[in-house]
Amino acid sequence: MILISHRGNINGSFPLFENSPDYVDLSINKGYNVEVDVWYFNNFLHLGHDYPQYKINLEWFENRIDKLWIHCKNIESIIFFKNLNLNFNYFWHENDTLTLTSKSYIWVYPGKQPIKNSISVMPELNNDDISECLGICSDYIEKYNLNQK
Repeated sequence: MILISHRGNINGSFPLFENSPDYVDLSINKGYNVEVDVWYFNNFLHLGHDYPQYKINLEWFENRIDKLWIHCKNIESIIFFKNLNLNFNYFWHENDTLTLTSKSYIWVYPGKQPIKNSISVMPELNNDDISECLGICSDYIEKYNLNQK
């Protein structure tokens, strides 16, 4: 099972820290993948959920390429990653039932499970059936990690 920390959270939502580079790295260092919210604004990449908050360089992403699930928050960010022709895993979604990431993972909106071999986002919100999921993205990812042991 792929375990993905939502914005760096592992044991609950902490909006003051979410998407900050150090917070994301803490989750990666604990062995998790991390979904990050990314903006391309004024010719720079930024992390942040509701707006471009933390200016970050491409090298930061490259050094974590196998651990990041990049949620593009504006059109410019998805075009930026698409034009790189690198092996980043990025996607765009709003309230769609699901979307495909650039690596062809099925990323599923909360409450829309079960979908076989998909990534379930925040399954705890709707008590989603995750029995056939390939992975989980959650603010409480540590809980799912403990359940696997």
